[in-house]
Amino acid sequence: MATEKGKTKKSTQGMSKKQIQDTKTPRFSELDQYLFGQSTHYDLYRKMGAHPEKLEGKDGVWFTVWAPNAEAVSVIGEFNGWNEQTNPMDKVTEGGVYEIFIPEAREGDLYKYCIRSQQGEVLYKADPYAFSSEKRPGNASRVADIEGYKWGDATWLKKREDFNHETSAMSIYELHPGSWKKHPYSEENPEGFYDYEYLAKSLVDYVKDMGYTHVELMGIAEHPFDGSWGYQVTGYYAPTSRYGTPKQFKYLVDYLHKNKIGVILDWVPAHFPKDAHGLALFDGTAVYEYEDPRQGEHPDWGTKIFNYGRLEVKNFLLANALYWVEEYHIDGLRVDAVASMLYLDYGKTDGQWIPNQHGGNQNLEAIEFFKHLNSLVTGRNKGVAMIAEESTTWPMVTGDVNDGGLGFTFKWNMGWMHDFLEYMKLDPYFRKYNHNKMTFSMTYAFSENYVLVLSHDEVVHLKCSMLSKMPGMAEDKYKNLMAGYSFMIGHPGKKLLFMGQDFGQLQEWSEERELDWYLLAEKPHEHLQAFVRDLLHLYTKYPALYGNDRPEGFQWINADDSDRSIYSFIRTSPTGKGNLLFVCNFTPVERPDYRVGVPKQKQYKLILDSSSVKYGGELKDRQVLYRAVQKECDGREFSIGYDLPGYGVAVFSF
Repeated sequence: MATEKGKTKKSTQGMSKKQIQDTKTPRFSELDQYLFGQSTHYDLYRKMGAHPEKLEGKDGVWFTVWAPNAEAVSVIGEFNGWNEQTNPMDKVTEGGVYEIFIPEAREGDLYKYCIRSQQGEVLYKADPYAFSSEKRPGNASRVADIEGYKWGDATWLKKREDFNHETSAMSIYELHPGSWKKHPYSEENPEGFYDYEYLAKSLVDYVKDMGYTHVELMGIAEHPFDGSWGYQVTGYYAPTSRYGTPKQFKYLVDYLHKNKIGVILDWVPAHFPKDAHGLALFDGTAVYEYEDPRQGEHPDWGTKIFNYGRLEVKNFLLANALYWVEEYHIDGLRVDAVASMLYLDYGKTDGQWIPNQHGGNQNLEAIEFFKHLNSLVTGRNKGVAMIAEESTTWPMVTGDVNDGGLGFTFKWNMGWMHDFLEYMKLDPYFRKYNHNKMTFSMTYAFSENYVLVLSHDEVVHLKCSMLSKMPGMAEDKYKNLMAGYSFMIGHPGKKLLFMGQDFGQLQEWSEERELDWYLLAEKPHEHLQAFVRDLLHLYTKYPALYGNDRPEGFQWINADDSDRSIYSFIRTSPTGKGNLLFVCNFTPVERPDYRVGVPKQKQYKLILDSSSVKYGGELKDRQVLYRAVQKECDGREFSIGYDLPGYGVAVFSF
C-alpha cells in the first residue's frame, strides 16, 4: 500500500510482520509501475538493480528486480553467505517487481538473484540492471555506486550540440580495448589488459596524432566470453570489469572528451546469449525473449531474440540506450545487427519463422522500437548519433520518423565496403573489367546518411588483414592500400577504420593478442601510417570532404577510364573555397603524359602526393603549382598535365 505525501501511515500495533511490510511505501512506486508498464520509464535503471542508500538512518542496499512469473525471489550474496532463505524479496507489483532493502549489503559486494520458478526450479541469475559485474570467469553482479563522478567535459558536451550529421566531420577509429595494446605478462595481470584510466592516456595520444575525430569502442557492456568481442551481452548496464570499474570507464570517456575526441559504443539490442546466469528464461519462462522459438531464437547464432512487443522489455532497452548516453556521456551508439531485427526470416528457412499479421517478413514491433529509440535518444540529447549496422536495402533507415523512416543518424555503407574490397583484392590487370565496382556506390551515395566502413569484421575469420588482401609483391601492397584509402577519404560519407589498418597490420586481428606495433620500426609500415595520418588530417582540414556530402558536393571528372583504371573526381566545398581534385591510379603503370580535365582555368595546388619520399616514394622535389591551360580533356575545356606514377595518388586544392 503506497502512502501518499501528507497522509498518516496506519498503526502497526498488533499486526504480523507480513502486514507491517505491506504498510511500507515501496521504493518502486505506483508511478514507477505505470511508466514501466508503458515502456516510458526512461530512467528505470535508477530504480531497478542495486542501489546503495540509507533507510531510516541505516546504510544498506536496495535491490529491485522484475521476474513476472516467479514463484519467489531472494537475494543471495557475500553479505548473507549466499543463503537463499536469509533475504526473501517482497513482490511490490502485480506485474512481478520484487524489492528488498538489505542493511548488511555494501558497495563492492557480489550478489545474484535466487529465483524459484513456478515449476519449482531454482535459478541463480545475475542482475539485468547491475552497474558492475564480477570479472569472468565469475558471473555474479557487483553492487556499485555510479554517482559522484566529477565530470570535466562540459565544454565538449556544449559543443556537441552543434554536431550536424550533414556538415560535421566524423572519422572513426574502431578498437577493441583488450587487444589494442597490452602490458607485458605478469601474475597480477596475466591477460595484460590496460585498465580504463591507463587506456585513456595512451589512446588519446594516438588518436590525436593520427587525426581521428571519434573512437568506437567494442565490447564495453559485460560479456562472459572474450571470443564474442562483446556481442553476446549478459550485463547491459555494466561496463566490463575486464578493464576496471564504472567510474574508471567514466574517466576514459571524460578524458577523451577533454581532448576533443568523441566516443561511440557498440550496442547490441538484437540478441542475447543463453548463459544460465543471463537473461534467457529469466524466471523459468520467456521474460526478455519471444516465447515461440521461431520468433525468439537465432538458429545461426544460438542466441535469443528480444521480445520488442513486450513493453517492459522495450523499456529495458530504451532505458539502457539512454543510460550510456546520459550517465556515461557517450556521443553515439552503433546499433549492431539491425537487419536481424527488421526481418522475421533473417537467417532462417521456411518453417523457422512466423509471418507478421499482414503475412510479411517485417518485424513490425522492431520497426516501432527503432522509431521510438531513435526519436528518444536524439530528441533528448542533441548532437548524439545513432548508427545502424544495416546491410540490406531497407528504405529510409536514416529517414525522418515522421515520414516513415527509422530515424537513425547514420547507416553503415556495407555495399560500398564489399564492392571496394572486391575491387582492391583484384590483380591490377583485371581491375579494368571491374571498374564499376568503384563507381557504382555513387548511384546511391546520397540515399542515406552513410558511414564508409572498413571494420573488424573484414579482418577476421580467414579474411586476411587489410594489407594482406592487397595484390602484388610487398611494395605493391602498401601502394595499393594508399590508393584505396585515398579513394575512401575522397568518397562522400563519414569514415571508419579498424585498429591496425592505418599502419598495415600483417596478421588477422585476434582478441587474444595486441596489435603488431613493432611493425612501425619497419619503413613501409611507417610510411603507410604517415600517409594515412596525412589523409585524416586532410579530411578534417578541408570542409569539401565532410561539409558537403550532397549531390552538389561530388563531381566525376572521369568515371569511365577503365582501361587505365584511373579515377578522377572533385569534392566541392560548401563555401566554394578549398575545393579538391582527386586522381587515383589503381595499376602499377606510370602515366608520364597524364592529363586531367578541370572545371576552371586557374591554379591548382598539389597538397598530397603519394610518390613523396615521406610515404616511401622516390620524388623529393615535385612541382606544386599547376596552371590549367585551354586544352580539352575528359570532356572539359581546360586541363592540367601531371606525371602520374604507378599506384599514384594526387590531391589538388583550388
